[in-house]
Amino acid sequence: MKKLSMEELDRLSIQEFKQTEKSPIVLVLDNVRSLNNVGSAFRTADAFRIEKIFLCGITGTPPHRDIQKTALGATESVEWEYCQNTMQAIEKLRALKYQLCALEQVESAVMLNSYSPEIGQKYALIFGNEVFGVEEEVLKACDQVLEIPQLGTKHSLNISVTLGIAVWDLMVKLGQF
Repeated sequence: MKKLSMEELDRLSIQEFKQTEKSPIVLVLDNVRSLNNVGSAFRTADAFRIEKIFLCGITGTPPHRDIQKTALGATESVEWEYCQNTMQAIEKLRALKYQLCALEQVESAVMLNSYSPEIGQKYALIFGNEVFGVEEEVLKACDQVLEIPQLGTKHSLNISVTLGIAVWDLMVKLGQF
C-alpha cells in the first residue's frame, strides 16, 4: 500500500469543477459565527461538488484569512451567495423548488438514518449558529427537519462535522456514488 500523490488523485481543475455537473444539493449557513466552520463548509462543498453555498446573516464571507485557512482554496471553486438574512435564501430556494431541510434537534425531527430523499429532487441543507442553532422562523419555513442520532453525553456535534455527515448521507442515498 502506498499513499497516492496529487497527480494520482486526478482531481478536477477549478475551471473543470465550475463546468461540471453539480450535486443536487445546496448548503445554507444560518448565522454561523466561526470562520473555520465556514471554511470547512467550502471544503466539504468542493469535495462533493455541491451546487452552491448561501452565507446568511452574520456568517463570514470570502475573502478572509481564517476562511481560506480551512477552505484550502475551495472558495475559488464553489459558488456562493451572501444573503442579509436566511429567510431571503429560503425564499429564493423555495421558488427554485428545493426541498428545504434543516439540521436541528426538534420534537418532530426525522433521524437522518431513517430519512429517504427522493431521487431527482433538489435539496437545501440548512445549518445553524453554533450556540443558538437554526432560527425558529427558518425552522418553520422548512419542509423537513433532520437530526443526526447520537449516543454520548454531549447534546450536539460541531457544525462542520454535522455538515459532512449530512452531505455524505444524502449523496449516498441520492445515488451520487
